[in-house]
Amino acid sequence: MKAKALPVAIAMTTALSASLLVVSSFDNQAQAQENFRWKMVTSWPKNFPGVGQGPERLSQLVEEMSDGRLTIEVFGAGQLVPGFEVFDAVADGTAELGHSASYYWKGKAPAAQFFAAVPFGMNAQEMNAWLSYGGGMELWNELYDDFGVDVLVAGASGVQMGGWYNKEINSVDDLEGLKMRMPGLGGEVMSRMGVAIVNMPGGEIFTSLQSGAIDATEWIGPYNDLAFGLHQAADYYYYPGWHEPTVMFEAIVNEEAWAELPADLQAILRTAISDINQSVLDEYTARNNDALETLVNEHDVELRRIPDDVLAQAREHSADVVGELAASSELATRIYDSYREFQDKVEDYHAISEQAYYNARNPDGDTTQ
Repeated sequence: MKAKALPVAIAMTTALSASLLVVSSFDNQAQAQENFRWKMVTSWPKNFPGVGQGPERLSQLVEEMSDGRLTIEVFGAGQLVPGFEVFDAVADGTAELGHSASYYWKGKAPAAQFFAAVPFGMNAQEMNAWLSYGGGMELWNELYDDFGVDVLVAGASGVQMGGWYNKEINSVDDLEGLKMRMPGLGGEVMSRMGVAIVNMPGGEIFTSLQSGAIDATEWIGPYNDLAFGLHQAADYYYYPGWHEPTVMFEAIVNEEAWAELPADLQAILRTAISDINQSVLDEYTARNNDALETLVNEHDVELRRIPDDVLAQAREHSADVVGELAASSELATRIYDSYREFQDKVEDYHAISEQAYYNARNPDGDTTQ
C-alpha cells in the first residue's frame, strides 16, 4: 500500500503545484489588467509654460503608453493643495505623484537643496550627468527614504536670469534692505548681502512685486517671466543667474502607490518622466531668447549685467552657505562630497570642450553690455 501511495502523492503534489501556478498566473494577469487612477499635485500654476506643461505632457504620455490603464489627473498649485504643500500631499497619500523643486522642502530635509540649485554650481547638463551616472539619484532617494516617497528627476530650467528689480543695482550697497523673493541657497546668500528674503509660490509673485510688497524677484527666465507679465511690475532685468545655474525639477512618488503598480506600468511611468526631463529643458532652450527679445524690444525692459562686485561677494557667501549645509549632517556631507567631486571632474573636461567651444564661437566675449 505504501509503495502504491507514493506515486499518487507525487501526482497530487504535481497537480497542486500546477493549480497554484495557474492561480498565480491569473493573479498576475488580473493585476496587469487593473486600471489605476492617480492624482498629481504641482507647485506651478495650471498649464503654465514650461514647468507647468511638463506634468501635462507626462499625464498624456502615460495614458497613451499604458493604453489607459494608468491615468494621472494634474492639479496646479492651489487646486488640490497649496504649491508649498506638494511634498506632504504625496507623503501622506493625498496624491500619488507630485511635481516640484526640492529646495522648497529645506525645512524638512535641508540637504534637498543640493538637488535643486547650488549657487555657482552645476548646470542642467552637468546635473543630469551627476544624477544618472555619478550617484546623485541614489543619494536623493536615500534622503527621502524617511518620508515614504521616491524621487525621479523631471525637468530642468537651464541657467536662469538674475532677477527683476525696481531700482538699479550698481553695487552691493544697493541691495541693502531690499525685499526679494528668492528661494533656496541663493536666497540665503542674498540674505547675507543685506536682502530681506520673502518666499512665495509663483502665482503670488506678480501682485507682490506690483504692489510693492517685494522690491525684487527672480522666477525662472524670459519665457516664464514674460508669461507672468513681470515687466509690468519692474523695469530692470539682471543676468546672469548665478544663484540657479539650473533648477532640477522633481517627480516625487508615494512609495505605497508605486509598489502597487505592475512592473510594466512602473516602467512606463519612469520612461515618461525621463521624457519630460529632457523636453522641459528643450522647451526653455527654444523659447527663452525669443521671449527676451520681446521683453527688450517690445516692452523696453532694461537688460543689465549684475556688477562684478556683487558677483564676487555672492561667490564668497555662497562658499560659506554651501559649506555650512554640507556640515549639517552625515548624509549632507556625503551628498556635498559627491556633488563637488563630480563638478570638479566635469569642469576639467568642460574647460577644454564646452567652455573652449563657446570662447571659440564668440571670441569677442559678452556682446550684451
